[in-house]
Amino acid sequence: MVGTSDGRRLMSDINVTPLVDVMLVLLIIFMVTAPMMMEGVEVNLPQTKTKSIKTQEDPLVLSVTKKGEIFLENHSVKLEDLGTKIETIFKYRKEKEVLLKADKEIAYGFVVKVMAEVKRAGVTKLGMVTEPMD
Repeated sequence: MVGTSDGRRLMSDINVTPLVDVMLVLLIIFMVTAPMMMEGVEVNLPQTKTKSIKTQEDPLVLSVTKKGEIFLENHSVKLEDLGTKIETIFKYRKEKEVLLKADKEIAYGFVVKVMAEVKRAGVTKLGMVTEPMD
């Protein structure tokens, strides 16, 4: 048996306590920083008095800018390709939820066209994102 000169045995076990400590610190850091990360594109949202939306899964964020540009999360998409892209994204998802962030200065007709494409892609829940009134 291997030991030291004073008769004690050497321990060959791995000490996992420092590893667990580091993992817990990383978990806390990610939990704190995740809500701070913004998704989508910056748009000037209309202000209304509404309740917050509660969802089961992370919904897809669809943004429409003042210039008529459409973004799925942070990726630019043309109106013609929007339906097929959404169908592909929701192919294996149970809940098909989209949050629409449209700039308040964009034409209503264009927003309706975007909404029609989203509904045509099979989305069951479409939410409109607004800012709370002061």
